[in-house]
Amino acid sequence: MKKYIALLWLCCLTVGIRAAVQIKAAAPDVVEEGEQFRLSFTVNTQDVSNFHLPTLKGFSVDMGPSRSSQSSFQMINGKTSQSSSVTYTYILSALKTGTYTIPAATATVNGKQYRSNTVNIEVVPGSGGGAQSRQQGGGQHERMQMQDAGAKITGKDLFITVTADKQRLYEQEAVVLTYKVYSLVNLSQLAGGMPDLEGFHTQEIELPQQKSLKMEEHNGRRYGTVVWRQYVLFPQRSGKMTIPSIKFEGIVVQQNRNIDPIDAFFNGGSTMVEVKKTIVAPSLTLQVDPLPSPRPANFSGAVGKFNISASLTPSEVKTNDALTLRVTVSGSGNMKLMKAPVVNFPKDFETYDAKITDQTKVGRGGVSGNKIFDYLAVPRHPGEYTVPPVEFCYFDTDAKAYKTVKTEGFDLNVAKGKGGSGGGNYTNKEDVELLASDIRYIHQGEVRLQQKGESYFGTAAYWWSYVIPLLAFIVLVVVFRKQAMENANVAKMRNKKANKAAAKRLKQAAALLKADKPAEFYDEVLKALWGYVGDKLNLPATELNKENVSEKLQAKGTDVSVVQQLVETMNDCEFARYAPGDPSQTMDKIYAAATEVIDKMESSIKR
Repeated sequence: MKKYIALLWLCCLTVGIRAAVQIKAAAPDVVEEGEQFRLSFTVNTQDVSNFHLPTLKGFSVDMGPSRSSQSSFQMINGKTSQSSSVTYTYILSALKTGTYTIPAATATVNGKQYRSNTVNIEVVPGSGGGAQSRQQGGGQHERMQMQDAGAKITGKDLFITVTADKQRLYEQEAVVLTYKVYSLVNLSQLAGGMPDLEGFHTQEIELPQQKSLKMEEHNGRRYGTVVWRQYVLFPQRSGKMTIPSIKFEGIVVQQNRNIDPIDAFFNGGSTMVEVKKTIVAPSLTLQVDPLPSPRPANFSGAVGKFNISASLTPSEVKTNDALTLRVTVSGSGNMKLMKAPVVNFPKDFETYDAKITDQTKVGRGGVSGNKIFDYLAVPRHPGEYTVPPVEFCYFDTDAKAYKTVKTEGFDLNVAKGKGGSGGGNYTNKEDVELLASDIRYIHQGEVRLQQKGESYFGTAAYWWSYVIPLLAFIVLVVVFRKQAMENANVAKMRNKKANKAAAKRLKQAAALLKADKPAEFYDEVLKALWGYVGDKLNLPATELNKENVSEKLQAKGTDVSVVQQLVETMNDCEFARYAPGDPSQTMDKIYAAATEVIDKMESSIKR
């Protein structure tokens, strides 16, 4: 409806005021060297075609031409007037000092060619403001040159480069990849990312979601540029390794000049056309050198530059009280791939797996920050103990050598606590002394007296003294042989008795649960779990650890979820006794979890 009203006004014009066709050029009189400025050409009609600007001397065209249209209607004292115009805008940069003339631009109106006025511009030496203006202009003019619909987008108009901060590096050393977009067109969207790379551990650097273009000169042309993606890669093997080419899918906005802006406005259309463009970032080859040999026996696998520190809390404890050794590894490198430092606690300490806190971040310098390892230990006997320094061996990429850093040692005074050791089968290392061995008890009972001179040879006792040892020898041979045969099949015996022994310990744990004795309860549940898996897998106590048990159970055909439930139950049991909360509720939960996981393993393990 609005369109028809507008057409009616056009048809009812009583007096038409038509001005002569003019092309007016406008630009600042003085600019600084390196400064960006605006050059505009305004034609006082919309029937314009074949607009052309000659080659400019002393200036580079950063953007343009962008075309905009204006129309207005006026009615004064019953008289109606109409005016319309088209403006072509360029963004230029002054290249060097001097006085330059912007030549006249030409355009065709109703089949006749018209020329604009010329503009004189003086370029003076820069005072620093030009660079600032250029940087600000990069953020303000994200819309690059508007192409006509159907125009070809070449590889020189829009492309992506990939660069690495180093071409040669060591295995496990960080390398930063940067994907940068160069554009002369109005790029509105871009999608694509790094695929899974074989032989690399990859972490993406977080960049701002709102990206702004910055103007840069490349091969003699000024492009709008933006860093689109950045990744930190850690090569996992040596040799020549190739980063494959990556495809990005972009959308470029072009303008369809055949559509009337007024018609598009009233019909809800648009003069803009979106064109899909595939951009391929090139591949890149890196030379990865192996780490020097031989590697130290205590090498942690860390590559980069690191420091280590430690703290022990508290410094004085009582038996069966928990203490925490916090080891902090700080620096930059492959921090997510390094092994935990080894802590050698005294033998009388009961130890648990370290709790790891990751405080690292990924930036343009790689992965840096802190990795905290909290080791929980419980002393079982009083005395003076020393926790030796914790060593951490890594490969220094700057020095190209293995280095070992270590913490200070700690002296610990363990006082005697309340109750017994409360922790299971622990042996005091002091030798047992036999006291009062010089005093014997008085022999009581009947005493048989033998007449002096009586001969022992040939008597029944004499012969029995030979027969009895012989019979005893035969019996011992039979017993030992039977025992040897049973020992040869000890794995089967342990397997059969595993469930019975676990049930017995869980029964004892249930009694401790009712008696509200958390420490003894958790110890009994742990004995039941470790004893069960040890008997089922026929493993000695020295080989009982979570990693080894997990591998053995999965090899036996135990479901992975059951193995994970076993490890989680052990972890919950180890930390629950020292964690705040409702002890009775926690003990009930752990008892039910332990009973459930043993039942699942009993039916899951392949015989």
